[in-house]
Amino acid sequence: QVQLVESGGGLVQAGGSLRLSCAASGDTFSSYAVGWFRQAPGKEREFVVSITRGGGSAFYGDSVKGRFTASRDNAKNTVDLQMNSIKPEDTAVYYCAADPTFHNIVVINPRYRGQGTQVTVSS
Repeated sequence: QVQLVESGGGLVQAGGSLRLSCAASGDTFSSYAVGWFRQAPGKEREFVVSITRGGGSAFYGDSVKGRFTASRDNAKNTVDLQMNSIKPEDTAVYYCAADPTFHNIVVINPRYRGQGTQVTVSS
């Protein structure tokens, strides 16, 4: 099993930046693809990013492409999400996710997820 704990959420102004972090524990971190998805109030979950096990490749959702950058550190068992040029529509609870299969994060069906961290963007 993998336990995931997100941090770094908060209130940010539109146009600003924020960095989310996710700390993993439990099973071998490098055995899992990791990523992020989000859910805004009253909306469906939305895919944000999925990163391969080695961290060499990342796939982003269209709404965040070019603004968000994800990275993982397999030595520290962490995955980060750097959010730049933030928009009000980025307001959501952001969840860290892990799954042995990269595609399962893309389709937002991960085996493990964290409790989420709230990001609120003021205009």
